Amino acid sequence: MAAEEDVEARVAALQEEVAQLRQAIASHAVIDQAIGVVVAVGRLRPEQGWEILLEISQRTNTKLREVAEYVVQGAHCRWLPDEIHQALSAALARARSA
Repeated sequence: MAAEEDVEARVAALQEEVAQLRQAIASHAVIDQAIGVVVAVGRLRPEQGWEILLEISQRTNTKLREVAEYVVQGAHCRWLPDEIHQALSAALARARSA
């Protein structure tokens, strides 16, 4: 019985790990896409795009994945939440002037 419980606990732990890894892969893809949007819009280097996304996340207290989702969606529908839009505009202006 104890061995079966150990196996069941291990299976449950592995299923949770797989779910977390799947979420990480999806988040990574969206973040990469958002970096591409920022790079294209701002005519910046990829590392600058990454830094801008991090800055927006910190300034707006929004998870990086959520910022990335807004930026990618905003590229399609031309709308961002005001707070994200303002932070992105300010960060792009600073990056361009640097």
